[in-house]
Amino acid sequence: MRRYSRITGTGSYLPPRRLSNEDLAAELAQRGIETSDEWIVGRTGIHARHFAAPDVASSDLALEASKKAIEAAGCTPQDIDLIIVATSTPDMIFPSTACILQDKLGAHGCPAFDVQAVCSGFVYALTVADAMIKTGAASRALVVGAEVFSRILDFSDRTTCVLFGDGAGAVVLQASEQPGILAADLHADGKHVGILCVPGNVSGGNVLGDPLLKMDGQAVFKLAVGVLEKAARATLDKAGLTDADIDWLIPHQANIRIMQSTAKKLKLPMEKVIVTVGEHGNTSAASIPLALDHGVRSGQIQPGQTLLLEGVGGGFTWGAVLLKL
Repeated sequence: MRRYSRITGTGSYLPPRRLSNEDLAAELAQRGIETSDEWIVGRTGIHARHFAAPDVASSDLALEASKKAIEAAGCTPQDIDLIIVATSTPDMIFPSTACILQDKLGAHGCPAFDVQAVCSGFVYALTVADAMIKTGAASRALVVGAEVFSRILDFSDRTTCVLFGDGAGAVVLQASEQPGILAADLHADGKHVGILCVPGNVSGGNVLGDPLLKMDGQAVFKLAVGVLEKAARATLDKAGLTDADIDWLIPHQANIRIMQSTAKKLKLPMEKVIVTVGEHGNTSAASIPLALDHGVRSGQIQPGQTLLLEGVGGGFTWGAVLLKL
């Protein structure tokens, strides 16, 4: 009998501190940086974002999202036999945020590791978990995207600091006799490293390079729209489906313009796109599972529907996953 994997529970968490564009503009004005709600919304579609408190780490956000996903799946942390966390803002250089989360959950003994593919991280992590379940290496996986991007923002650069937020989303992926994850398509091209990166590291207790996010927005936009369409079509082809079979598109919530362009290329109306960027901002690896959980808990997404998840991020990485909920 063939073995598949299905999502059986979703969860998400946003830190309590919500910053509207007006709030952020006021804080930036104190630094001598000018921006406005009109400027931010017009270019990105973002109205607000959430920032974690200084003592809150990615694993803390991941813990809250994971608890909700595990509860929704009707299982316990002890039932989890694989933990994968997608993050670009880990708690420590090592151990992995997944191991730290594992301890906080009390789910000891199972494999736990991080995946680093920036904003594509959740798509990568979900694909890895699906492969491990299909081979029998795991039966019930916790897959999480968690970020505290507020820690790596350059608040003297209004073109980037207004874009990002903090948060976490999680799913429980479980072995099944019925297909859930239908197909996936992952890619990377390291020649584009420079257009989106944090070019710093630690050596001898000192920061080498620049530890803050750098982005060439126009280059990212141009690349993102093209590769997302290709990944989406490749994934549909692998599953033997077409654009018309998609009930919901759940893209990485980076910029409303990228999302609109992608939907248009796939001939999907925006009414079939889960959009949370307005309230969440770009939460990197957390954005897709945050949007997925929002869609499920709001009642938009129903069991049995076909979802296309897709992300693009620094590396440059990109990919898509097609699944039936």
